[in-house]
Amino acid sequence: MALKRYLEKNRLEVGCDEAGRGCLAGPVFAAAVILNPDKPIQGLDDSKQLSETRRDSLRLEIEEKALAWAVASLSPAEIDKVNILKASFLSMHKALQSLSFKPEHILVDGNRFIPFPSITHTCIVKGDAKFQSIAAASILAKTYRDEYMLKIHDEFPMYSWNQNKGYPTTAHREAIRQHGPCKHHRMSFRLLNEQLTLF
Repeated sequence: MALKRYLEKNRLEVGCDEAGRGCLAGPVFAAAVILNPDKPIQGLDDSKQLSETRRDSLRLEIEEKALAWAVASLSPAEIDKVNILKASFLSMHKALQSLSFKPEHILVDGNRFIPFPSITHTCIVKGDAKFQSIAAASILAKTYRDEYMLKIHDEFPMYSWNQNKGYPTTAHREAIRQHGPCKHHRMSFRLLNEQLTLF
């Protein structure tokens, strides 16, 4: 099923989504994308439904054709300070603030959002599989986050972030058990399945 181009026609809408909310390590990333109706992008979909190669090629196309786009992140320390849900919203706010011009309405993936000053919003559950602008945002957030996790993998290869991207896989938890957590881990998260102290 083709994704919708807009919620309301003739309104400048921006799609927002995040990546990395359920991870044990690394920042949470968010993106905001205003698509150009005169430059359609074929094949936009929820980033989780696309191959890595397809996501990477769509990222280039989104960056080239969108009217405006921005990517932002909040660090593990910031996540620990405010909690992951709030950090997700704040990273979206950071992305929205970085746009080159102001949209008229925000389409947000999910069922909750902290209102952004002076712009109305609509929350859409599974929005990245329903609206093109949210799908585009999900692709940017995911590809930028994956790229960052590959970079820090070189520093801490024992956690295999090149494969798990910081998600709570069995291998990732086992590496934390063996080596302990590092500066990129979210200390407010349950890093091990058992409630053990890590120090």
